[in-house]
Amino acid sequence: MPQTPRESGYRPGYEVAAEEVLNLIARLRLRPGDRMPTENDLARQLGTSRTVVREAVKILSALGRVRAQKGRGLYVADDEGMLGTGRWASFFLPTDLDHVYMLFEFRRAQEMETSRLAARRATPAELGAIEKAAALCRQGHETGREELFNDGDDAFHTSIADASHNMFLQVAVREARRLQAQSNLIGLSGSLGGHVAKAIEEHEAIFQAIRAGDPEAAAQAAATHIDNTLDDYRRQIQQRLFAP
Repeated sequence: MPQTPRESGYRPGYEVAAEEVLNLIARLRLRPGDRMPTENDLARQLGTSRTVVREAVKILSALGRVRAQKGRGLYVADDEGMLGTGRWASFFLPTDLDHVYMLFEFRRAQEMETSRLAARRATPAELGAIEKAAALCRQGHETGREELFNDGDDAFHTSIADASHNMFLQVAVREARRLQAQSNLIGLSGSLGGHVAKAIEEHEAIFQAIRAGDPEAAAQAAATHIDNTLDDYRRQIQQRLFAP
């Protein structure tokens, strides 16, 4: 059976350029509403043609990540993309436990697929980013610095999403994590609780499966991680509900 373009390793130039533009936005720390480099500047920085950049911008505009204003240039979009705040926040209630549990269910599907794809597609640099993020989590736990652990945890999951080389999943993973952070409004200091030490081991299992190029082992390790995180979240909820 002939391979698909994706399976053969071929990726259209505009698709690669679109991902590189998103990476550039992150590196430059551009915020929603900030003006971006021109198409000519992007082409020069990315080492490609203006035609390829223009096609990449069309994709990012359709995703809601970039806004093109005629005669004024390119801007970072005002929301988080097609799955952004204006669309999801209208129905997500962080105080509604059903919503929170549904979000975990959605994250489970996301994390399994991004880990599966990362095991197939991660570059050495992307593997290094995942490993570095996992080490940051461990450092945060060992030093008792919760925000350091949280930074590492966020970087770990988003780095895996980046390694999936699927921009739709990248947007969805970031947005789902942003929404989950809102659930802290119900009084939890974090979504991991007593699961932190175990989460570090689970991160390591996910990373090792991705590095070994084992998609199904990576997906299963990701599912286990999300399931255990949800179990700990439920325990915290019960403790608060039934505390004397």
